[in-house]
Amino acid sequence: MSELKNDSFLKALLRQDVDVTPVWMMRQAGRYLPEYRKIRAEAGNFMNLCQNPELACEVTLQPLRRFDLDAAILFSDILTIPDAMGLGLYFEAGEGPKFRKPVRTAADIDALPVVNAEQDLAYVMEAVKLIRRELNGSVPLIGFSGSPWTVATYMVEGGSSKDFATVKGMMMNAPEMMHELLGKIAVSVTDYLNAQIRAGAQAVQIFDTWGGALSPHNYQTFSLNYMEKIIQGLTRENDGRQVPIIVFTKNGGLWLEQIANCGADCVGLDWTINIADARKRVGDKVSLQGNMDPAVLYAKPEKIREEVAMILEQFGTGNGHVFNLGHGIHQHVDPEHAKVFIDTVHELSSQYHR
Repeated sequence: MSELKNDSFLKALLRQDVDVTPVWMMRQAGRYLPEYRKIRAEAGNFMNLCQNPELACEVTLQPLRRFDLDAAILFSDILTIPDAMGLGLYFEAGEGPKFRKPVRTAADIDALPVVNAEQDLAYVMEAVKLIRRELNGSVPLIGFSGSPWTVATYMVEGGSSKDFATVKGMMMNAPEMMHELLGKIAVSVTDYLNAQIRAGAQAVQIFDTWGGALSPHNYQTFSLNYMEKIIQGLTRENDGRQVPIIVFTKNGGLWLEQIANCGADCVGLDWTINIADARKRVGDKVSLQGNMDPAVLYAKPEKIREEVAMILEQFGTGNGHVFNLGHGIHQHVDPEHAKVFIDTVHELSSQYHR
């Protein structure tokens, strides 16, 4: 593998000194880019795009051609694991992901295989290898997965949900079934992330999109507990470098201290928490990633610049900050506004790294 020319993202995750605050965007490869929409139309459907390594590579690289980003993130989906388990993932226009065979009974859970990522998700590993080759050491590549709880919500509900009635019903009425399901997913996620690392991912992020839908006690028991298990099983060094781990729980700010103790190197923050308060609460235990409200990118450029300046000032001087949005970039954002955001982070952050 070629030498990494820009490693500021990896350094910031490990709380090492950098010249400017590195920046990337969740969902940076996606529907707000016209070039993505063109490839997506040619692919026919979303899963065709994910399962074709050449197309997944092309889509991963698109935002790096437009913007001065400090990391690429693998183009894939958090539901590749349940798809590999045979649940029949498909996407309906305007309705998001759905499963033909949701998991509702003990027999359903017993029948689920544990995923062998290199065999069952070989297309993802091929994409990782191809992206690394095409990046040619320009910036690091982030691999990712969904958290067991988040993945389980889709598997049990059969798709997206507003109230999580079915999955929470299972959690409340049959906790042993829920633990069985989460355990299988956790083993599969560990194997999946390690396979991505072997294929060339230089950092990994666990997306716990729906952890914030739980009560504090249930978050610890049914979400964080399983992310901790995964982190304990992950390869932490590859290619002579540390492989940093990021954990992101949307709406998880109330539990920041517990999340910071989970073994990850970095905690992702959504926009509902002040980053200065977050830094005080975690100290030097972990780095922080975030946390501008994605809706700010609808604003005029001067407003975007103001918001970036405010968040940089709130974090303050020193290391351990990766700038990001507090969730994924919205579909209808003008790409030029994303460019203003990224360039402003680099322009204004150098003063905090003297």
